[in-house]
Amino acid sequence: MQKTKSQISLPTARFDEVFSTEKGAIYQSDEEVCWYVDFAGKLAKFDYRNLLKLQKAVYKIDIENLLLSSDKSPDLEIIFICACDHCYVLSLIEIISLKELLQGAFVMLELNHIIFDRLHRLVG
Repeated sequence: MQKTKSQISLPTARFDEVFSTEKGAIYQSDEEVCWYVDFAGKLAKFDYRNLLKLQKAVYKIDIENLLLSSDKSPDLEIIFICACDHCYVLSLIEIISLKELLQGAFVMLELNHIIFDRLHRLVG
């Protein structure tokens, strides 16, 4: 007997927003031990290592050089992360927005770590 969609129970993960802008958001899922990046029309799942790789790939793009370039090449960059299923094809404006999103998320993660550390020092 086949189960219908109404009979199949899918696990639901809880997302906690780490940081968001008007262009996207980054969520953390403690149950799945991963992060979700909601950007450029897709929701992509990353483990921490691949989120760091995404950050490194975005930071490596020389936006100033691309903006000042007089080449007639398209203002697009392809961001592909090895060992990850996700690929982004972004304009320079989208790259700037993604960089802002990643910077904010990592600042919030660092701030959370600092607060957690300080609270445990006071208790211990």
